[in-house]
Amino acid sequence: MSTFMAKKETVDRRWYVIDAAGKPLGRTAACAATILRGKHRPEFTPHVDCGEFVIIINAGKAVLTGKKLEQKYYYRHSGYIGGLKKVQYKTLMATRPEKAMELAVRRMLPDNTIGRKSMTRLKIYAGSEHKHEAQKPEAYNA
Repeated sequence: MSTFMAKKETVDRRWYVIDAAGKPLGRTAACAATILRGKHRPEFTPHVDCGEFVIIINAGKAVLTGKKLEQKYYYRHSGYIGGLKKVQYKTLMATRPEKAMELAVRRMLPDNTIGRKSMTRLKIYAGSEHKHEAQKPEAYNA
């Protein structure tokens, strides 16, 4: 018996909705990364992009446990001397909760072409409304 290998052309992609209200940000991001990568499917193949579309709603209501709101920072560098920028997660969650969720999911995906392609299938909304009703997304409970 030979091993089954999925092909990019034969993968049928479905849409899933994950509600982040009241759930830890990292748990929601891990669940989304698993679906985006396709690891929840029985025909998962590591070198083929067989993931699905994910819509995360209520990203603004996701919680950070412990003292992460005050102690955790998001760092970036402009490339110039002294160009280190840092933003406290309390500020990031108040102003751009979609960015905080996107960063968490991106860092859980591989840093290659499959990971970059998977990020294009991620849609994040701070509120409970989204504009993808035409795709008939299914609620994902994890």
